[in-house]
Amino acid sequence: MYLKTRATLALLLALALAAPVAAIAAPSGSEPSASAEATSAGSDRRATLMRYAEDTWASFVAMTDEDSGLPSDRLHLDGTTSVQTSTTNIGSYMWSAVVAEELGIIDHDELVDRLSTTLSTVEQMERHEASGQFYNWYDYRTGEKLTVWPPSGAPLEPQLSSVDNAWLATGLQIIRGAVPELADRAGALYDGMDFGFYYVPERNLIMRAFVPSTGATPCCYDTLGEVRMASWIGIGKGEIPRRHYFGPFRTFPPSCDFSWTFTRPVGEWRRYLGVDVFEGAYEYRGMRIVPNWGGSMFEGLMVPLFVPEEKWGPRSWRINHPLYAQAQIEHGLNEAQYGYWGFSPADVPEGGYRTYGVTWLGMDPDGYPSNNDGVVPRPGYEGCPGREPQPLPEPEDYTNGVVTPHASFLALRYATDEAMENLANLENDFDIYTDWGFRDSVNVDTGTVAQWYLSLDQGMIMAAIGNYLADDVLREAFVTPQFLGRLQPLMAMEEFANFNPGQRP
Repeated sequence: MYLKTRATLALLLALALAAPVAAIAAPSGSEPSASAEATSAGSDRRATLMRYAEDTWASFVAMTDEDSGLPSDRLHLDGTTSVQTSTTNIGSYMWSAVVAEELGIIDHDELVDRLSTTLSTVEQMERHEASGQFYNWYDYRTGEKLTVWPPSGAPLEPQLSSVDNAWLATGLQIIRGAVPELADRAGALYDGMDFGFYYVPERNLIMRAFVPSTGATPCCYDTLGEVRMASWIGIGKGEIPRRHYFGPFRTFPPSCDFSWTFTRPVGEWRRYLGVDVFEGAYEYRGMRIVPNWGGSMFEGLMVPLFVPEEKWGPRSWRINHPLYAQAQIEHGLNEAQYGYWGFSPADVPEGGYRTYGVTWLGMDPDGYPSNNDGVVPRPGYEGCPGREPQPLPEPEDYTNGVVTPHASFLALRYATDEAMENLANLENDFDIYTDWGFRDSVNVDTGTVAQWYLSLDQGMIMAAIGNYLADDVLREAFVTPQFLGRLQPLMAMEEFANFNPGQRP
């Protein structure tokens, strides 16, 4: 019996269930896990996290081509892989390899050998000459830019993605900071990627993408999700002006002009570096939280795996990150009463891909649901015609909830006991764990588990474990004095709407 007490991204990544091209020995189920009680109490926490890291790294070994050094986008339970990979996946493999060496899973010679092979391929991959930016999809076996989607052969328009390039740049900078033998090669690639290329001065924002064949510049990223990594890198490199830090909306201002968003925020206007900022927040079950677009854990807590936002922003991110994790827990255990928590874009257990989240944490008017049935609250927008509140769903209305393990790992820094207990419960109660680590997601109502492991999600797991067990190894490798000097003062000057001046850090 399960613990459930009550009964353009999504499309592309759904297509990512491409036919496999290579077979690898499939994993067997792991030995029964330690009890949730023992794990959450911390008696074997390090051993448990090491086991997770060793098995998760094994999935990277299985999905990485030996000749190209590139990981596939996804690995099936039967050992087959997809053809395509992305710049995000490549960055994920880079930092995961650094973690594997730091934790003693591989030795230094293997780390250098693996990442030297990867860099040799990346150095030859086609990129945009004017910006040094890479395209979004490549063949993981050869590094060739994809112009058709495998296996269907449907045309694929190559484009430059600001956020995907940011994750590749993150991996390169971590190699530069952690692997002396490869520092010059990785650094040359990182330095050659111009993130100022994406900056749109008249909007004080960065474009989502650039399509070289047409010159189209889909604009813009205007909220504080995982996309902020591209902004932070651009500012940290001195390629984007400092004032851009205050360009994205914290929430849209409280006005019927913005009543199309999820709900009315609370907050006040402030001015930084000549930029007027509405410091807004959403109120959720006794908490005030600065949202992002969809309310997923990936959007909220992936960036601080590499950038110490909560240290640099004592009146902003330090307050918001723990609240964000707590809100995900609150939704899963109390509002929806799934018995589990952790909602983030992931494979649909029954097939496909979907953006999952907690709608109270996002500005998307339709909400990222935490379930397959699309059940979301509709709190309305007070004072605006046509946006009257609807009755909130009861716990029994939330059916077919989908939990992804990587979301718990992202919360490891901010809700350690809760994250460990949730992971142990998932492992104990579902057929979700193998010798390749956690499968990507589970429907906690039916017990249906996804058949795939995703490079990005496995990379977030490796990063979170590495930082926890090895004293923020990835932050230490990524952040340079120059980067800190440009970004930290910006974070230090801001006060989010949930900061209480009477409780100054």
